[in-house]
Amino acid sequence: MRPVRFVALGDSLTEGVGDPVEDRWRGWAELLAPGLVPADTPVDFTNLAVSGAQTRDVLERQTPAALALDPDIVSVVIGVNDTLRYTFDIHAVAERLDTVYAAFRARKAVVLTACLPDPGSMLGLPGALARPLARRQQAVNAVVHALSERHGATHLHAAEEDWLEDRAVWSADRLHPGELGHRQLAVRFHTLLAEKGVADGSAPSAEAEFPAPTRSASLLWLATAGTGWVARRCTDLLPQLLTLAASEVRHRARGTSARLDLSASHAVASALAALSVTERPDVA
Repeated sequence: MRPVRFVALGDSLTEGVGDPVEDRWRGWAELLAPGLVPADTPVDFTNLAVSGAQTRDVLERQTPAALALDPDIVSVVIGVNDTLRYTFDIHAVAERLDTVYAAFRARKAVVLTACLPDPGSMLGLPGALARPLARRQQAVNAVVHALSERHGATHLHAAEEDWLEDRAVWSADRLHPGELGHRQLAVRFHTLLAEKGVADGSAPSAEAEFPAPTRSASLLWLATAGTGWVARRCTDLLPQLLTLAASEVRHRARGTSARLDLSASHAVASALAALSVTERPDVA
């Protein structure tokens, strides 16, 4: 029998940023891989995730490469970087993800997905700046949730408050999980897969091998590299974000903030309704 093939798609989260091992990133997907099969069974793991990737990159670059590997299990965790771009379009995000999920389900692969916390709240941005980003991430999460159900994906809810508030699971940059966070993701995905009879091996260890970053290390990162990281990710978004923030302030002053939430909800509903109606694949 050939090894079980697990291919991971996505951005820096799946690439493993925040979980350094020697001179490379490891991450939750690599931690999960051995537990997919019994100890004496081989697993072939390939990580195609790239830092900064958006849904377009997953559709146009990573998916063809993954399909060529004929995976049994594939993870598609993506969307945060889309929310940090001026070109953010929930209709385009929904169409791309629908195409990606359908391509793997047509090959009978088990698809892993996740909804994620928004970067604004993780960075502790002021409310007027954080709320537009939160609204975008909530829209992406709603789309991922709906499409995961449609395509029978194994979906992990990773946008809960307890995940956000436990600083021990996050790396110094406040945007990526640290080792404990990556291990938590791996354990939670393994639990879901074990419940479906997909993961037959031992669960990944939840215990960290390396010490967590100190508070001074976190502050140093925020004062140096952190500012640059946000600037690089938001170069084309910043002017629009300031406009969105001004709109937030105006609506809040008028007591009409609910209109912004309603508009976002309508956009999600419209994006999902616009997708072509196809027969839902059997759940793996």
